[in-house]
Amino acid sequence: MCGRIALFTPPIRLARFLDAALAAGIDPEGRPSWNVGPQQTLFALTVDGAGDRTLGRYRWGLLPSWAKDPTLANRLFNARAETITEKPSFRSAFAKRPCVIPVDGFYEWDHREGRQRQPHYFTRRDGTPLLLAGLHETWVDRDDPDAPPHHTCTVITTTPNNDIEGIHDRMPAIVTTHSAATWLDISTPDVVRHQLLAPAPNGTLEHWGVGNAVGNVRHNGPELIARNEPTTLF
Repeated sequence: MCGRIALFTPPIRLARFLDAALAAGIDPEGRPSWNVGPQQTLFALTVDGAGDRTLGRYRWGLLPSWAKDPTLANRLFNARAETITEKPSFRSAFAKRPCVIPVDGFYEWDHREGRQRQPHYFTRRDGTPLLLAGLHETWVDRDDPDAPPHHTCTVITTTPNNDIEGIHDRMPAIVTTHSAATWLDISTPDVVRHQLLAPAPNGTLEHWGVGNAVGNVRHNGPELIARNEPTTLF
C-alpha cells in the first residue's frame, strides 16, 4: 500500500524530465508538498492519440466513470497489479487509460517485529524522480451537469523487492523513462504492459526512518524527510 507521497520538484522540471507539455492552468513552479495523501493532488503523465505527452493535475483516488457514489474514490488510491485486469474498478482504465505519476518519494510504516512502528521515506537511489505506474479516469456528476469533471488517478502496487527490507508487503510499481513509453502505449499487448508492473530491480530505492509527523497531512515541510533513524524495542 502506498498512502503518503512527497512531491516537491516543480511541475516544469517534471515535465522536462518526461519530455511533456504542462496542462493548461498549472503553475510551472507549483506548490511543493512533502505530505500528499489520498484525495489530494498529484501530477500524471498521459499520452493522446497523436502521441503528444501532457503532464496534468489529478486527484489521488480513482473514480470510475460509471461510479454513482463519488466516495468510492476514497478506497481506490491503490490498485493491485495482480488483479488489475479483473477488477471492474480498474480493468477498463488498465486497457485504455494508463498514466505515469512522477513523485520525489513515498512513505511506508515499519511493521517489522522488534521495531517501533515508524515511517520510512523511500526515494530513488540515483536522485531522479520516481515514476509510478498508474491509471486515470474522468468522472462527471450526472446530477450536476454544470459541475466540472473530476480527473482522478490511482497508484499501482506490486510485491516488494529487497529494497523494502520487510518494512511492507507491497511497493509501488516503478517504471523507467524508457519503459514508461511502453506502459503508456495502449496499442502494446496487455500482457507486455502487465509485465512492467513487476517489482523494481534491487538497488533502485534507498530509505531511512523519519519522524511520525508525516502521519498527519496538516504537517507539511522538508523536515518530514529528515533522517530519524529507527530504533529497536529490545
